[in-house]
Amino acid sequence: MNPTFKPAWWLPGPHLQTLWHSLCRKPPQLQRRRERLWLEDGDFLDLDWHGPHSAEAPLVLVLHGLTGSSSSHYALGLQQALATRGWASVALNWRGCSGEPNLLARGYHSGASDDLAETVRHLRAQRPLTPLYVVGYSLGGNVLLKYLGESGDDSQVQGAVAVSVPFRLDQCADRLGLGFSRIYQAHFMKQMVAYVKTKQRLFAHKGMADRLSTLDQLGTLDGMRTFWDFDGRITAPLHGFGDAQDYYTHSSSRYFLGRIATPTLIIQAADDPFVFRHSLPEPAELSPSIEFELHTHGGHVGFIDGSLRKPGYYLERRIPLWLAEQTAKPLWVSRAGNRS
Repeated sequence: MNPTFKPAWWLPGPHLQTLWHSLCRKPPQLQRRRERLWLEDGDFLDLDWHGPHSAEAPLVLVLHGLTGSSSSHYALGLQQALATRGWASVALNWRGCSGEPNLLARGYHSGASDDLAETVRHLRAQRPLTPLYVVGYSLGGNVLLKYLGESGDDSQVQGAVAVSVPFRLDQCADRLGLGFSRIYQAHFMKQMVAYVKTKQRLFAHKGMADRLSTLDQLGTLDGMRTFWDFDGRITAPLHGFGDAQDYYTHSSSRYFLGRIATPTLIIQAADDPFVFRHSLPEPAELSPSIEFELHTHGGHVGFIDGSLRKPGYYLERRIPLWLAEQTAKPLWVSRAGNRS
């Protein structure tokens, strides 16, 4: 438990913490440069760069959550905070999340570590001498931890931070079907169905009959009320999984934690309305490279403190500070990792 986060008294409960960024926060205004990364399968990812152009400046790759983008408030806030330290950052937009639909029937999902691996290789090739770090939020945190576990000693990343992670996707799908969390579920369903419909219109307009047929074969998009519905009827068949449970089993980051060799900080709230308390990993499941920071409060990607007149953003202080600590460690210590 880290005692430095004291939740704002004027945002009691997990839901107000969770909703503050999207409903009440004025987004930071940043000057960013967009780069299009063409993937090996012919699709693309859009990357939004901010901060110094110097090859010596540490670089942080930022991964957004489900139905978010590089313009999500938490991504903009972190990029702004990193720039004040003289660090460069690049915020990734998962496939179809940059304001333009992607070109393939497949999309992004909670286990899309192949896209992260290709992005890391691209950044390492661009800046081979630059220290590279990755920060992932929610879905992005799950993808990040899965990637780190899969790659082991060969992650090509000097340090990583994962925030508000849905460690068990099946249990997360169940949690979002309970109580007030069903409001979040309804929002996600609306956004994800719209994501598929936008691609259908694109394929029809451009005469991409084969790709349109792939989506049409999934059946009607009506009646999508739960994650089990969407992932069983859309995510699983589009990405080579047998069904929703098969997708959840192969993509849940909790099963990859023991193999992580990269120094990694995980920041989680016990009152996260997306995640059951029993979904959090036990200490024995964590590799020695993982530092697990569990707070009693904070909601889902919330962690708001300070006053109503001057709200504070704990994640935007804590994450750059932790990353800076990693740069100060000798390489052999950084690779060995440590558990707090």
